[in-house]
Amino acid sequence: METYGLHHYPGRLFVVEGVDGSGKSTQIALLRHWLISEGYTVFFSEWNSSPLVKKTTSRGKRKQLLTPTTFSLIHATDFADRTEHDIIPPLKAGAIVLADRYIYTAFARDVARNVDRQWVRELYQFAVQPTRAFYFRVPLDVSLNRILTGRTELKYYEAGMDLGLSSDPRQSFTLFQQRIVDEYEAMVNEFDLTIMDATLPIPEQQRLMRRLVQPHLAGVRRLRPPLPEKVLENIAHSLEISHGAKNQGLR
Repeated sequence: METYGLHHYPGRLFVVEGVDGSGKSTQIALLRHWLISEGYTVFFSEWNSSPLVKKTTSRGKRKQLLTPTTFSLIHATDFADRTEHDIIPPLKAGAIVLADRYIYTAFARDVARNVDRQWVRELYQFAVQPTRAFYFRVPLDVSLNRILTGRTELKYYEAGMDLGLSSDPRQSFTLFQQRIVDEYEAMVNEFDLTIMDATLPIPEQQRLMRRLVQPHLAGVRRLRPPLPEKVLENIAHSLEISHGAKNQGLR
C-alpha cells in the first residue's frame, strides 16, 4: 500500500481517542451534526468497521482465539482498508473526515498487550496525519461506571482477560485500562494530542471542541450556507436528549 504520511489534501481529518467510556463517541457524533448543519460535507469512519475483517474479528472475539499479535494485524488490516476507501478519497475531494479512534488506539492497546512499541508504529506508517487529534482523559472509575450503565458484565477482551492480569473482570479491566492510559499519556507530546477533560459536562466539552476545530475550517468548501439559528437550536435540543445532556444548551 502507498505510504501517505503527512498529507496535503484539501480536506480535514479530525479524530477522537480515549479509553472505553471516555465519552469520545458522543462528542464526535455531536461535532458531526454541527459540521453538517454548518454546510460542510462530512464523512465518518470508526475503528474495526471494515467489512473486510469485521466478521473475522467478531468470530475471533466470540471464540477467544485472538492473540495480541493477531489482534494487532487484524486491526491494521481494518485500518488500511478504511484509509484506502473511506479516508483518503474524501480528503482528496476536500471533505471533512471524522474518525472515532485512529492509529493511537493501536499504539495504546497493542503495546498494553505487550506488542513491541516500535513494530506497531512502523505497521501504521502509511496513515494520514490528522488535522487535529483529541484525547479524552477520564478517571478509570468514571469510565468503568459509564460502561456498566445499562449492562452488568465486561467483555472478555475489553477487560483484558486474555492477558491473565486477574481472574476478576473488574480488576483486570482496571489493570489493563491503566496500561492503555499510560500509553496515551506518553503519546500526548509525541503526537501533539489535544487533551480534553472528559469529566466536564457534555455541552461544555462540545463547545470547546468546536472552538478548537473552527480555525481549521478556513478554506474548506461548504455545499450550502449554515442552517438558520432556530433550526440549529432544535437540532441541539434533540441531541441533548439523545446523548444524555438534557437541559444543558449547546452553542
